[in-house]
Order: sequence, then C-alpha cells, then structure tokens
Amino acid sequence: MALFGTFATVRAQLAPSPAFTLALDYVARCLQPGSPEASRIAAVPVGDTVRIELGAGVFALEQTYLSKPACEGRWEAHERYIDVQVVVSGRELMGVIDTSRLVLAEDLREARDLLFFCGHEGGSTLRIGSGEVAVFFPADGHKPSLADGEPALVRKTVVKVPVASTVG
Repeated sequence: MALFGTFATVRAQLAPSPAFTLALDYVARCLQPGSPEASRIAAVPVGDTVRIELGAGVFALEQTYLSKPACEGRWEAHERYIDVQVVVSGRELMGVIDTSRLVLAEDLREARDLLFFCGHEGGSTLRIGSGEVAVFFPADGHKPSLADGEPALVRKTVVKVPVASTVG
C-alpha cells in the first residue's frame, strides 16, 4: 500500500532497511536548501532527467518538467523497484490504485521495469507539494506528474529502491 505525506512522516512509517536508509538520507539532503543535491536538482533543465547512482542498487532520477493534464497521464507500476517520489519544488497530483483493478496495456518489464495500464477512472488522487513524498510499491498503480490546475514547473527526484533489498 502506498505511503504519502511529509518527509518526516513517511520516513517514520517506512520499514527500516539499509536501502531505504540510503534512499531517505539522500532525500533529506535534496530537501535541504543549498545542499549539493538541492542545487543539482535546481539546475536540471526543463524536460531533462539525470540519473544519480546512490549505491547498493539504489538510484535516483532527478527531473524538472511541466506537470501535465490528467488526460495525458498513464497508469504505471514497477515490479523490481519501489518508487520514492519526492517533490522538491512545485506541486502535482498523483493517481494511485491497486494494480489488480487495472488492465495491462504495455509490458516493458525486461527493458525498463515498467508496466503501463489502460485508462481507468477509479483510484485516489494525491496532492503532493514541495517537501512531500509518495512511496509506491509493486502493487501500487500510479499516475504521476499531473497538473493541479494549470501546468506548472515541478522539480522532483524519484528514488528507485530494489524490492529485493527491502525484504528480510
């Protein structure tokens, strides 16, 4: 089940593991104004994504984009990685739904650990602002990067945590 809220709340609720510790320590630095991580994210050009290796199979995708209308969003999920999505600045909407309620449209598991699903009007909508976090597990279909009103600039990092590193 997805977790979402302030960074402090999500950090307190996530099950401890070395991989999550690595990911969340990085997130803390991203949310600290003036840190090298926050400065690097602030410099990512609109439309670009930069991959940052954090170690132990954990990596981050630092991105800057304009949020998009809901009709342009796609439901997605991942099997090998847990997404820790962090809005560093800006605001977006994210849909969330259990993947059992979705119909598979495109299977990119082998190449990109990515499943796309057919459109679906159900689910819940999260409003995620600066400093807030959403964690999506393999059962969580999610539709990120959606505009909350008019499209707006969002600076974000998505930390990919291997599922295998979080189970005992």
